[in-house]
Amino acid sequence: MKRSLLPILCCPVCKGDLELRVAEEKDDEIIEGALFCGACEVEYPIREGIPNLLPPTDQD
Repeated sequence: MKRSLLPILCCPVCKGDLELRVAEEKDDEIIEGALFCGACEVEYPIREGIPNLLPPTDQD
């Protein structure tokens, strides 16, 4: 994921701002990490440069 995408991304649940948490970065590309919504307290993983912004599902 390009770091420059962060300003246009928002939480798919509440539309709040996302905080970037980087585990691995190469040049300006985030390879591993997460996008965190402080309002919902939900973390969306970034794996192999691809953010997974699917809303969480409740599993009973």
